[in-house]
Amino acid sequence: MSVCQPTQLKVFNTFGISTNAERICTATSTESLLSLWQEAEKNGHPVLILGGGSNVLFTENFKGTVILNRILGIEIQGSDIAWHIHVGAGENWHELIKYLLNRQIFGLENLALIPGNVGSAPIQNIGAYGIEFKQVCEYVDLVELKTGKQIRLMERECQFSYRDSIFKHQYREGYAIISVGLRLNKTWQPILTYGGLNQFLGGDVTPEQIFHAVCEMRQSKLPDPAVIGNAGSFFKNPVIPIELAQKIKSKYPECPQYHHNEHSVKIAAGWLIDQCHLKGYRVGDAAVHMKQALVLINQGNATAQDVIALAAYVRKQVAKKFNISLEPEVRFIGSKGEIDAVECIS
Repeated sequence: MSVCQPTQLKVFNTFGISTNAERICTATSTESLLSLWQEAEKNGHPVLILGGGSNVLFTENFKGTVILNRILGIEIQGSDIAWHIHVGAGENWHELIKYLLNRQIFGLENLALIPGNVGSAPIQNIGAYGIEFKQVCEYVDLVELKTGKQIRLMERECQFSYRDSIFKHQYREGYAIISVGLRLNKTWQPILTYGGLNQFLGGDVTPEQIFHAVCEMRQSKLPDPAVIGNAGSFFKNPVIPIELAQKIKSKYPECPQYHHNEHSVKIAAGWLIDQCHLKGYRVGDAAVHMKQALVLINQGNATAQDVIALAAYVRKQVAKKFNISLEPEVRFIGSKGEIDAVECIS
């Protein structure tokens, strides 16, 4: 089944940017998604398949068809040692975590309140509070849009890395994620290595406590997109050479840094922006959030150009002060599809 709607995109992106598409349709099955895509292709229209719209910036009107992926369904099977969960790409990620918690299935609580739908999780290899999607992924199901052929990639085939995957490269165009498979161990082990979760070290803790702690921490730092337009973390935490990290650490001992590998360190982009005293800085109606510098917000009627100009200024100031080039985590969508975000703000 598919349903077509008005062409205003504002309610379909959490930034709340007012742009239009020529056509917006909803796909609730693989068959309807294929039908809509093939119809648009036949008519020569660009196509964008959109999930929750929580990680995109529409830079201009989209001159084609936007297909909202709303393929639903949650199937749970258990083995001796693990739960195996098959989830439709259109399910809401946070609601999935709550659904599983209520059924005493644990392991996703550190990823609570990450906005967006399940189908976006493998693309970004979403992560927070010490865990990444790749650690719970068993497989990702795709459909080849021209042929209707379905493909299953096991976790090892997805080429997951920090905020990256094969779905941003080899399977970026001509394919759509229709479902994912998760594997959660029945023997639950809390992950308490990150930030405020240290409060639970050395004591008994439940998955529900971690879930609520993560929700509270995110809500205290990050604006609710339903109230203030934003796309979450705008920039990736940069990975830099150890030598540069040590140089920064010697000057700023409080600088948050995290081990990446033997040659490099991940450094907190929000901290870098904050050191440039950019909280509250604005261009038009776009601004750096006062509580979390990593988040750029729409204060009411920001245009895409406001956001782009603000992001470019932030990037320039960080490069000037620290010799580090920030890269957007948010995907930039132009008139015919995704465009190079770094190029836009350079």
